Amino acid sequence: MVLSQLEKKIGVVFKNKDFLKESLTHRSYLNENPKWGVPHNERLEFLGDAVLELAATEGLFNRFPDLPEGDLTSIRAALVNYQMLAIVAKEIELDDFILLSRGEMKDTGKAREVILANAFEALLGAIYLDAGYAITKNFIEKTVINHLDEVMKNKLYEDPKSLFQEIIQEKLKITPIYEVLSEEGPDHAKIFTVGVYCGDKLMAQGEGSSKQEAEVEAAKNALKYVS
Repeated sequence: MVLSQLEKKIGVVFKNKDFLKESLTHRSYLNENPKWGVPHNERLEFLGDAVLELAATEGLFNRFPDLPEGDLTSIRAALVNYQMLAIVAKEIELDDFILLSRGEMKDTGKAREVILANAFEALLGAIYLDAGYAITKNFIEKTVINHLDEVMKNKLYEDPKSLFQEIIQEKLKITPIYEVLSEEGPDHAKIFTVGVYCGDKLMAQGEGSSKQEAEVEAAKNALKYVS
């Protein structure tokens, strides 16, 4: 692993390279490489999550002086959820550097998005420990908060199912219906695929670890075609 390549991509050079290595080390990697020399990244993820929440809260508080707490909370949730963090992680090509077991490398879909989001938060924790809050906040501004216009334009802070229903009822005078198309996996790790229909037309599909989550993903995907 050439850490300098990632440092160049993110614009941060670490004084202590072990912080960076730890942020990239998934728990599964240590099962196959017990002598790796640094812990897995879950403690850094815990720290990075808190730093991200503070920086995002501070940024939104300053940008929207007239918005109430409830609105700020909804916008922040849309800005720092795992789907958005996975997108940010892909933008900095973090996927090329995360250390996983051979089994975890095969994961796709939501499982891979969660791994990416967690690794990004761990990276934030590593930057914070190595360089302090100001540098970390600046990095968050450039990578996460720069998606704020997208969140506001597409109303990602609104409940996707409610927003989609509102649009469809206004345009077509009907109410969208959600149907489970498939269930896969063992009981403790099921993946549901749900379709959202407008009349007889399948508008979009979504996956999730619960029916409700899959419905939300289906609504999000459907919104791309109507908003």
